[in-house]
Amino acid sequence: MDFTRRHLLAGGCSIVGAGLIPATAQAQAGIASLAYGPSTAVYALGAIAEARGLFKAEKLDFKLIVGNAGTHGRQTLAAGQALFAHGDASHPLQLSTRGKPCKIILATQMISSIANIVVRRDLYDAGIDSVEKLAAYKRPNGGKPIIAATAIGSGTWMYGTYTFEAKGLGDKVTWVAGGGLNTMLPGLETKQFDAIMAVPGWVLEAEAKGFGKAIFDTSKPGVFVSAYGGTVPVLVIYALAETCEQEKPTVQAFVNAMYQAMKWVKATPIDEVYALVGEKYFGGQNPDAVKAELGFDKQTWDYDGRIDKASFERGGKVWYRPGTDIPPAKYEDIVDMSFLDAAQARFK
Repeated sequence: MDFTRRHLLAGGCSIVGAGLIPATAQAQAGIASLAYGPSTAVYALGAIAEARGLFKAEKLDFKLIVGNAGTHGRQTLAAGQALFAHGDASHPLQLSTRGKPCKIILATQMISSIANIVVRRDLYDAGIDSVEKLAAYKRPNGGKPIIAATAIGSGTWMYGTYTFEAKGLGDKVTWVAGGGLNTMLPGLETKQFDAIMAVPGWVLEAEAKGFGKAIFDTSKPGVFVSAYGGTVPVLVIYALAETCEQEKPTVQAFVNAMYQAMKWVKATPIDEVYALVGEKYFGGQNPDAVKAELGFDKQTWDYDGRIDKASFERGGKVWYRPGTDIPPAKYEDIVDMSFLDAAQARFK
């Protein structure tokens, strides 16, 4: 593995919607801003809650802040430009070790949709149909295979590097930052990358257009659980610990809205979910790809927002590794299910 994650909080990020408003001021004003990236439907829950009028019902003025990479939510929250972030579960751990203690307040994914690995179709046709064979591949110049994550330090990077390291292949590949939809897929198609980490929609599109093929597909039953030993917190909603302590009514209202959105998605056909948010938030993307992402979570786990201690501890094998710069953390210090408890008691 050729990169570590030091200094990952440095660098700019693309801000949409909320401007430079301190998080505490937003809470006092009844504004619930949610940051995430990239623009993919695995992060659609906030948009769904907004479209359903659930934030308004909780008397919150909701803002979405969307960036181009998985680190965007973490960076935006750390900069005080968002009250909540939606991203990889390692991100609140990273911030907590850097002097900004965070709390995970809701899980939106417990089987990783961002751990899929898609190789170039020409490589697949040449017999590279497994992680092991990809690691053994040499580029024409003799170099290691190049694999793109959305960003170094992002959730796609976390799961991709673990998949190779768990097989003793971590030093056999080179990782690069590939960005979002508009750069990842073209990079694979033009052979800039030999493989990419991909959300379900990207898997579908790469295969449908004939330039990519999945060699590790977590939508298939048992693939993720066998590799990771069970469910783990993958994508989560988190906030600064001081927000959870000092602005409890705002946090509770936010979780109420998000949990109701989860219940609605779980009970609703995907075509109807797409009709609500597809064109407005994901216009220009392949509708079938968006639907694949919208439906992934409710098809792969209980989709109830809950993280237990066992699943959190399983996540440690992904988070606490050389190169991640994340020291082990206690479940009780990072996870706060009290807001979800209250929401589930109220909205049965």
